[in-house]
Amino acid sequence: MGKTLVISNQKGGCGKSVTAANLGIGLARQGKRVLLLDGDSQHSLTISLGIKEPDKLPITLASVMANIVKETDFDPTAGIIHHSEGVDLLPANIALADMELSLVPAIGRETVLRQYIAMVRPMYDWIIIDTSPSLGLLTVNALAAADSVLIPVAPKFLDAKGLELLLRTISQVRRQINPNLSISGILLTMVDKRLNFTRDIISLIENAYGGNIRIFGEHIPRSVRAAETSALGKSIFTHDPSGKVAMAYEALTWEVLKIA
Repeated sequence: MGKTLVISNQKGGCGKSVTAANLGIGLARQGKRVLLLDGDSQHSLTISLGIKEPDKLPITLASVMANIVKETDFDPTAGIIHHSEGVDLLPANIALADMELSLVPAIGRETVLRQYIAMVRPMYDWIIIDTSPSLGLLTVNALAAADSVLIPVAPKFLDAKGLELLLRTISQVRRQINPNLSISGILLTMVDKRLNFTRDIISLIENAYGGNIRIFGEHIPRSVRAAETSALGKSIFTHDPSGKVAMAYEALTWEVLKIA
């Protein structure tokens, strides 16, 4: 059975979607069967993989979850889009915001996504879920369905401070819903080590959490080339294959495989 990995942080702008796309494609480059799930109603991952008008898609994660809530029979592979770089994608659009509201009165509301993943898991080696910048029901659904969590953190003071709230949510999900949930590690993103402040924040994170949580050895550098990939619908491996960000995501891919 495949591994399910959630990319999560309630802070926006820390590279969750870019990491989900590039890690997923990095795993596919190593021969792994990968499904990416866009669990964010802002659909950044969907856009990053070249889907220009997600609101026109007939089947998305929202419609799949609605079928589960309504106990409607459906084809779990319907709506999955194959990307040219070897990964599959179940996209999101704005309908996912309404879906989150619909979950509130639902029985088993925290485990709807888990039910879908159980249907498709035998087809994949890795399922990677990109989450919204919040700790709402969609993120809780992702954590309830996952084997592990990867936490991207930009070296900013508020991002570092916000880690504690996310870790508390993970602990609650582990205690109440998913006792097998683990933390793969903290991934430092958009790093510019020329700045003293960046180095100070990295030291703060390492000192506060490094004793209990893995901090991935490879930091993702800040790069204009990496920012361009979302607009182009390509991974960094295609857009700038010999650049420092591509090398960093390749190293991260190997590190994730090693600890899986």
